[in-house]
Amino acid sequence: MSYLPEGMPSPHPTLDDAPFWAACQERRLVIRHCDHCMKFFHPPLPTCPHCASGTLSWRPVSGRGSVYTYTIGHHAVHPALRGHPPYNVAIVLLDDADDVRLISNVVDATPQEMRIGLPVEVCFEPAGDGTLLPRFRKLNSSSTRAGAAA
Repeated sequence: MSYLPEGMPSPHPTLDDAPFWAACQERRLVIRHCDHCMKFFHPPLPTCPHCASGTLSWRPVSGRGSVYTYTIGHHAVHPALRGHPPYNVAIVLLDDADDVRLISNVVDATPQEMRIGLPVEVCFEPAGDGTLLPRFRKLNSSSTRAGAAA
């Protein structure tokens, strides 16, 4: 079951971000990396935003991080959200990817549990068309890295 209801739009990969989405379909989180200045960056671009190098690669990351900021949505900004309970939209700061932040959801946190600094780990959920999306869940003492890919 997905955090958001069926009918929400799925991503349409571009030349720059297709490897990111392909890795998600394998339940892996990869982030664009500059092999010249050694910095991660997201969203993916054809050149490094730090040094303008075109010597780039994709590097796997753990998928662990913390909620940098968030909002709780009460208003249906898309027709599929009509009648859906409040949902969060979180910006997650990844632990091992420099200053990279991903916009996503924390799928197992109630609005009352959401907080800045909440430790989270990636999980992958199907969108309405079956595309796997990187979402996050609360990280607790019983969580393992292997569980993040489940």
